[in-house]
Amino acid sequence: MTQTHVIQITRDDPWFASLGRSCIHFTWSGRGAISLEGLDLRVVENVEEAEFVLAHGTEALGGANGNARSMKLEDLEQILELCAAKRIPMVVANPDYFHLIPNCVCTSNLSGTLAAKYEKLGGEVKWMGKPDEIIYKSAIAMAGADVSDCIAVGDSLHHDIKDANAAGIQSILTTGGIHAAELGLHGFGEVAEPSSVQSLVTKYNAYPSYVCCPHSVAEPGNLWSLGEKLIVNSHVT
Repeated sequence: MTQTHVIQITRDDPWFASLGRSCIHFTWSGRGAISLEGLDLRVVENVEEAEFVLAHGTEALGGANGNARSMKLEDLEQILELCAAKRIPMVVANPDYFHLIPNCVCTSNLSGTLAAKYEKLGGEVKWMGKPDEIIYKSAIAMAGADVSDCIAVGDSLHHDIKDANAAGIQSILTTGGIHAAELGLHGFGEVAEPSSVQSLVTKYNAYPSYVCCPHSVAEPGNLWSLGEKLIVNSHVT
């Protein structure tokens, strides 16, 4: 999301430079609407006035007054169909398909799913979150760091690890997140079988440098002990 804001403000990217200012804004309600303050955008609710779609969430439609109006997903999808018919592009600022909540992995009502549907409708989508390599590369540039000094840590092969692969940096997959069930893990701190990890990384075509289980990170003094404590099952090749 930070990179989306940066590009919207600077308009250095030619694609964004020609995007326009008026947008239909899909956002959140229960978890809090996303502010577009300072982006010099005009939020509209009428598709005929919109030049592009900005997708942050799937619970509400942003309003010109800065407030968001809660809507059912089906209603947002109807608006999406109208946008596709008008052939206006979409910027998806959070392309997640998966969201981890206690005792559940939600895969249905997320921005990435909405964007994928827009592409199926024939709409053009600019993916601005992981696994787009621009996220990690921009973070590295902002930190003034070298790629060889960076490592990405995450629980999603599709987003965190694939993005790290694209950006050319090392990565650590934590197995107790959204892939826990696929790895046959049912309790916190359980260690995945190497064969299960290998099958999963092949399935997603995303390859972590290392694999760890969550309790290793939480143990005092082990955060930097990559070779001894943090890394479980060592290197995945």
